[in-house]
Amino acid sequence: MIMLPTFFDTKLATLASSSLLLLTLTATGCQSASESSEAIVAQPTSISSTPTSTDISQQTLRQQALRIQHALANKNFSRIAKDIHPTRGVRFSMYAYVRPESDKVFSRAQYAQYLQQSKIRFTWGERDGSGEPLIIPLPEYLDTWVKAKTFNDATLSVNEFQKSGNSINNLNKIYQNSDVVEFYYKGSDEYSGLDWRVLRLVFDEYQGKRYLVAIVNDQWTV
Repeated sequence: MIMLPTFFDTKLATLASSSLLLLTLTATGCQSASESSEAIVAQPTSISSTPTSTDISQQTLRQQALRIQHALANKNFSRIAKDIHPTRGVRFSMYAYVRPESDKVFSRAQYAQYLQQSKIRFTWGERDGSGEPLIIPLPEYLDTWVKAKTFNDATLSVNEFQKSGNSINNLNKIYQNSDVVEFYYKGSDEYSGLDWRVLRLVFDEYQGKRYLVAIVNDQWTV
């Protein structure tokens, strides 16, 4: 006698088949997610080595300052004329304490003129210790007082002062929004470092470019 499947037997078989299919799909889906997670974790993370805009800006500033220092050191004084600020000119300060009321300030045109008219003398300030006025022409001031050749092997810093003497450094007060490149010569063993010198080049931005607004010297004072 042949037994035909009942309605309930057919339904049960269908449910069992559906459950098995669902279990298989679930297991397969979990495995794929796991593999995807492993693939994501396995991907190496990289740190960008691209220089920031600040780094590039400081590097450009250093290059400009070095170019100016080299020109002055080689007595190619006229080569820095285009670096002088177009509207503010360039200030010369004998010591760290900037004196807006008495420091010499030359426009580009005046700077070029007084390089050519090298017999015109200016009073740059008073020598520390003796109090005697320093009265010499512009080329001589650049050669004997700025004395950029001293800083050929100096330590260079940007917006950071490496050395200070007895003379008050008020540069940040006078040039609050400027950039400063400092060249520091530590002095010689012969004089126990007392002959240290500092050259500070001060820059301001104008129409998207940096220009020289001050050349400030510093050294040991009494």
